[in-house]
Amino acid sequence: MSIFSCQGLTKKYGSTLALNELDLDIESGPPVALIGPNGAGKTTLLSLLSGFIRPSAGQATILGEKPGSASLHGKLSALPQDANLDPRLSIARQLKHYARLQGLSNSAAIDAVQKSLDTVQMADAADKKPDELSHGMRKRIAIAQMLMGEPKLALLDEPTAGLDPPNVKIIRDVIARHADATTFIISSHNLDELEKLCRDVVFLDKGQLVKHQRISSLQEQQGVLTVRLNDVDADAFMQACRELPGTLNISLQEQGSFIIDYDSDAHPAFDIRMIELLNAKGWQYRNVSKGRSLEDKLFD
Repeated sequence: MSIFSCQGLTKKYGSTLALNELDLDIESGPPVALIGPNGAGKTTLLSLLSGFIRPSAGQATILGEKPGSASLHGKLSALPQDANLDPRLSIARQLKHYARLQGLSNSAAIDAVQKSLDTVQMADAADKKPDELSHGMRKRIAIAQMLMGEPKLALLDEPTAGLDPPNVKIIRDVIARHADATTFIISSHNLDELEKLCRDVVFLDKGQLVKHQRISSLQEQQGVLTVRLNDVDADAFMQACRELPGTLNISLQEQGSFIIDYDSDAHPAFDIRMIELLNAKGWQYRNVSKGRSLEDKLFD
């Protein structure tokens, strides 16, 4: 079932064309990654779907309704990147207010607040004010607010930007647990996180659709290994790899990240040999995985 659809969706800001006749159809299901360089139109698309702004041309529908329609109340939620909590009110009071706005009774709102805070592991913050919490904690509270009422579609703009790994993991786990009931559209520059969370990817550039497909269907090469290292001399590692039987080519993608092409037919256990090499040299690694990362698949 289609969760939202766009036909010829266009948005201009003066002479700037932010979205250019976008045609896109997203079905309900696992999380979808919305990616692209700065200025690609990602935030504009999310703002149009949320009903915050109106298109210059074309149309979009969410669950068959126009964005901003009263019939979408409680079915659509959005978390802008710069969303802030009211510094004057306690967390519980704010969340209860939003729950009441969704039409819940006073007792039901209190229950919803407790449930939402439990979901993001922030139950002990109920009586605190936002300024008493870290950035990551405030973001988790915002996620809790977004999920109250179990929306059918949730739009997230950079939900893990600037967060430390523990908070990122909690948010990732929360999204994964709710993915059966809610379709998440997640805009982020953190492609590693998106690859862990999402099944499909929508790639925008200059307001146009470049790709929309399953992440698993992007060109995958069996004889490719991606290795990410911590504080290891790049030249020494590359020389050691060249001496490893089966290595065809090695390239440095960025600091500490390498792509290794190898003969997978003659050396099917090449990944195991690589880990043995790293252990023998005492080199610490962050990740060793077959195939290319999402970033390499998209931008190669």
